Amino acid sequence: MSMTITFSETRDIEAAQVVVLYKVNRWSSVRKPQLLYQALINSHYLVSAWDGKRLVGIGNAISDGHLVVYYPHLLVDPDYQGLGIGTELVNMLTKKYEGFHMQVLVADNEAISFYEKCGFVKAGNTQAMWIYEVNEH
Repeated sequence: MSMTITFSETRDIEAAQVVVLYKVNRWSSVRKPQLLYQALINSHYLVSAWDGKRLVGIGNAISDGHLVVYYPHLLVDPDYQGLGIGTELVNMLTKKYEGFHMQVLVADNEAISFYEKCGFVKAGNTQAMWIYEVNEH
């Protein structure tokens, strides 16, 4: 690891790089690589972290552009976790949507405490709900 991490807001990312990052994080969406890639590239906003030419982190936003933003994906390569990369990606995302009425994400397990450190709080008595294609999570 060279540990010179750079951050980008461009969409100049190859599908193969995305697949590698999602595989090492064991995200089920990697099973649909072309759809995953298109979803990321067509997001309202996309941020990424790089160690040289290696994609080591990514985050995206889906938004109406005015009131509400949802952050569906934030991943950091496990070899690079704990170095502040995820925090910087979250900072980039939340700064872009600063002042929006609602910034929303769904977190589970160890991600909950990470997002709390980033300023997110449990949404009252709400319950996350979904129709999820795969039966693993």
